[in-house]
Amino acid sequence: MSDLPFTLDQLRILKAIAQEGSFKRAADSLYVSQPAVSLQVQNLERQLDVPLFDRGGRRAQLTEAGYLLLTYGEKILSLCQETCRAIEDLQNLQGGTLIVGASQTTGTYLLPRMIGMFRQKYPDVAVQLHVHSTRRTAWSVANGQVDLAIIGGEIPSELVESLEIIPYAEDELALIMPVFHSLAKFDTIQREDLYKLQFIALDSQSTIRKVIDQVLTRSDIDTRRFKIEMELNSIEAIKNAVQSGLGAAFVSTSAIAKELQMNVLHCANIDGVVVKRTLWLIFNPNRYKSKAAEAFSREILPHFAAPGWNHDVLKSSHKPLTINTLDAEISDSDED
Repeated sequence: MSDLPFTLDQLRILKAIAQEGSFKRAADSLYVSQPAVSLQVQNLERQLDVPLFDRGGRRAQLTEAGYLLLTYGEKILSLCQETCRAIEDLQNLQGGTLIVGASQTTGTYLLPRMIGMFRQKYPDVAVQLHVHSTRRTAWSVANGQVDLAIIGGEIPSELVESLEIIPYAEDELALIMPVFHSLAKFDTIQREDLYKLQFIALDSQSTIRKVIDQVLTRSDIDTRRFKIEMELNSIEAIKNAVQSGLGAAFVSTSAIAKELQMNVLHCANIDGVVVKRTLWLIFNPNRYKSKAAEAFSREILPHFAAPGWNHDVLKSSHKPLTINTLDAEISDSDED
């Protein structure tokens, strides 16, 4: 086939319109004029001889043909980006890009430290950190949009066979309370004391909330007896609420290092109970692994891993480039 009925620019425009919901916002995001976007879409529809958008509503809606082209177009653009990054690797870490993914807690408190260490060694490598829910992050890794990720939630079952999933570290979830709370004078409290506390928690559907409930239940603690004073949607909001005296909470120990050092929060041990969850390292073994990703895996990941962690599992086999893009329906609702 000598001539394709579309160009990469037209596929980029189609994707931008689908994401932004209008021709004007798509044009703004691509830094081109709206007439230029409209003309490219008209040319594309004429070349394919099918309408790609239903122009009857206020929002640009894809037709069935438009959605089909978008699905394949995203795969094409993803593979083009992967090809460019493979070529950049020829410069041997004198440039290129590393894209790391993370779920909410790891992306806020762990990955910035790791990226800072990496940038000190490789200042010429551009680093991107994508922080989303575990589900969305896992799909991004599967689709080749992210090199590797560290997540704390449950990986979608439909991706388990497509991803390499490696236990990376243990994340301890600590019980925090105001420094002036009556129980703060004790380093260790009893299980029955938990039922006297007023709790501030994440939404009941959040990943961390489910992990905490599961671990406490296994330790013969009835979380249904907890007095939930309020539910908030971020770890930072919960920490501030606890510091202000509104209740107690379970949060990742990685999220409270600064507050404990400043002595504005009290961290209490529960007699005979340790609340932990596993952090997982995930990557797509069928995607090209850049030199930047290899260097990050080899030189940075071991510093933060659990004792005995074997980084040899990440050594690249330099598999050939393959089209293995998966289609995803993504939800951003969970804080994990």
